[in-house]
Amino acid sequence: MHTSSRRHALRLFVLGLAVAGFGLPAIARADDDGQLVFTSSNASAGNALMVYATASDGSLTLRNQLATGGLGSGAGLGSQGAVTLSGDGRYLFVVNAQSNTVSTFMIRRGELRRTSVVDSGGLHPISVTEHDGLVYVLNDQGAGNVAGFRNARGELQAIAGSARGLSAAGGTAPAQVGFGSDGDVLVVTEKATNRLTSYPVLADGRLGAPVVSASAGATPFGFAFDNQNHLLVSEAFGGAVGASAVSSYRFTDAAPATPILVSASVPTTQTAACWVVTTPNGKFAYATNTGSSSVSSYRVARSGQIELAAAIAGNTGAGSSPIDAAVSRDGHRLFVLNAGSATISAFGIAMDGSLSAGGGAAGLPGSAVGLAAN
Repeated sequence: MHTSSRRHALRLFVLGLAVAGFGLPAIARADDDGQLVFTSSNASAGNALMVYATASDGSLTLRNQLATGGLGSGAGLGSQGAVTLSGDGRYLFVVNAQSNTVSTFMIRRGELRRTSVVDSGGLHPISVTEHDGLVYVLNDQGAGNVAGFRNARGELQAIAGSARGLSAAGGTAPAQVGFGSDGDVLVVTEKATNRLTSYPVLADGRLGAPVVSASAGATPFGFAFDNQNHLLVSEAFGGAVGASAVSSYRFTDAAPATPILVSASVPTTQTAACWVVTTPNGKFAYATNTGSSSVSSYRVARSGQIELAAAIAGNTGAGSSPIDAAVSRDGHRLFVLNAGSATISAFGIAMDGSLSAGGGAAGLPGSAVGLAAN
């Protein structure tokens, strides 16, 4: 959109679609109460939440497609966290990049119902995160910013004065926003500036002054916090062949928003490591290597120190270009969304963190982004 009036008109139009349902059901029920995997179609004609049920062998069956009430970009977002489950597993949030909105779905006993579609507080939302009812959205166009909301039983309510800028007014190419595991810090990775911008989270849900830190490695992209509040960041190194890595950081009570380096750029030996997830027990992390169509595994110590366990812990198939990843809440499965092959790969996670391939799904939209699992 080229003018503020056109942006405003589009937002009103899309909010109207939220009420109309945009041709897809706003409420649907899964066929069973088993494990579910979620992604978004990110379609420019109308974004949809895609809900998959998981069988015991890891295979995924598409159960529902629910209109988000917004518009996708129709192409990759270059981000992690486009689809996010709340910490209690009762709500799911989806960004609608083209319509500058965020949708919320309520999950109850296998039933999913869209409960709100709200303005993202900026332009082109690409990532969303939640902690204890507090929700923040990352917008990557215009100057770029993060904006905060309260989740009131599925209705997102904007927090006055919560919007904060990034390390620069434009040109930062942010990739993800995320809360620390204790909710005291909010972090944004910036690909173009090679910076981590972090904010202390205040008691009223607003953010304190940003802390801008240099990334240990080039092109910081996706990240995850382990259960000890250590930050693990994937580093794509501009897509240079075999140059990708993962770094880890810790935070202290004295400086809760200042990342302190623990392990610097531990190589995956693969290409374009862009997404990273951790297991619930905090012992293992997995980075998806988009340029190598592989998944690398790391062991994570209680100190936050990381070491490469397997450069190629899993293969997603030649030309599959893995992007988003999610670990099931029980820690038994890793799911990987593949942009190149329009598939989801499923892996079993063994006690030692090793992966075994099995199952998955095919036939996804080529524009699909975001991945979450319960």
